[in-house]
Amino acid sequence: MEINDYLVISMFASFILLLITGIPVAWVLGGVGILFVVVGYISDMYFGTITGLDFSTIGLVSNRIFQIMHNWVLVALPLFIFMGLALDESGIAEKLLKSLQMFFGKMRGGLAITVVLLGVLLAASTGIIGASVVLLAVMSLPIMLKQGYDKQTALGVIASSGTLGILIPPSIMLIIMADQLSISVGNLFMGAVFPGLILGLLYISYLVILGFIKPKKMPLIQDNEEQHEGSDIVLYWDLFKNIIPPVILILSVLGSIFFGLATTTEASGIGALGALILMAINGHLTLSKVKKICMSTMNTSGYIFAIFVGATCFSLVLRELGGDEVIISALHSISENPVIVILFILGLVFLLGFVLDWIEITLIILPLVAPIISHLAIEINGFGIDNATLVWFVLLVAMTLQTSFLTPPVGFALFYLKGVCPPEIQLLDIYKGVIPFIILQLIGLAIVFFFPEVVTWLPSIAY
Repeated sequence: MEINDYLVISMFASFILLLITGIPVAWVLGGVGILFVVVGYISDMYFGTITGLDFSTIGLVSNRIFQIMHNWVLVALPLFIFMGLALDESGIAEKLLKSLQMFFGKMRGGLAITVVLLGVLLAASTGIIGASVVLLAVMSLPIMLKQGYDKQTALGVIASSGTLGILIPPSIMLIIMADQLSISVGNLFMGAVFPGLILGLLYISYLVILGFIKPKKMPLIQDNEEQHEGSDIVLYWDLFKNIIPPVILILSVLGSIFFGLATTTEASGIGALGALILMAINGHLTLSKVKKICMSTMNTSGYIFAIFVGATCFSLVLRELGGDEVIISALHSISENPVIVILFILGLVFLLGFVLDWIEITLIILPLVAPIISHLAIEINGFGIDNATLVWFVLLVAMTLQTSFLTPPVGFALFYLKGVCPPEIQLLDIYKGVIPFIILQLIGLAIVFFFPEVVTWLPSIAY
């Protein structure tokens, strides 16, 4: 290997080692990038290497950061975050949970199915995993345990349903992925619809089957004062009036993108405004709550953009050192078979999901491996959309990252859930509860892998 190859490996190793120390990841990324600019400069001066790194590289990093901050698409990030947080405060989810619970109350596993459906709606409304998992847990876990549900099943349903927010649009992860790879956000949004719905259907199918096989795990709701009294018409009307507001919001955001009436950024503004209107309708629009939402939006957006800055520095220096060539040669040395190469990359992303957040993986790993995918001889039916292979691959990565959120021992969604569980709930209970849903997610990933048309058909209709 050449000196540049050693520097690339050392750069990755330094990043992982410093990450373990607990230093904020944005500082680690930026600091390692600047450190290796100095290392490359000294190496060129005293050891005769040709890394091409000097202090002008930092100027290139600054220019790249300014280009990112001027990107109109990224304005959608804080607006979608604001929309999700505002919906959490609006009280709509609580009303919808009660209506769905009564609607499915006479069906075994009906409450668990309600949680899945609510998870799908929250995913399409918020796009934030932490918010969805916590909200679902706070609202539904006490009810499920009181009704006599097996606690592991209840925990698995909540954790897996909450992670749908990373995939079902409007997902902030898909926005960042589209920006990094210069592909259409609309194509990714439309391409993610069917994979997200497939996962939801797999969850519901599993729960229906489990209700028949092991009825004691999911008992029927008992007749008590909480049950809905009155005719079915009243029950249907209650469900209808509670489900209409979030559905209208989802359609106004995704529908405006689908029909070409608005860009992703414009649609995010519509979503933020719509969420505020729903807060007002439900009587939750107060100055203190809006201030709280704005502060949370600022903190989350600041965290994401700080990692943007650090990752930009890291990836640009890595590329100057020839990191692209090192990774390409490493992947080609594994196999010339494109299927094996893709499976290896997905396996690597899955493993990295144990130690890195999806933001770092999206900003560092994805841009490095995307050119390889573009040049692989893979024939899929893209129905004429641009970068069809890349769109399909990105959604495979998104589904893989979603699985890593659930996988013990360090899945992020598991810790979000543990943070709001009663003291008697052990982490081992959560680990055992999510295992069936991890298997279901792998089945969903396999469906998308072997049938790319699941991803590419809807974008071809929309655009």
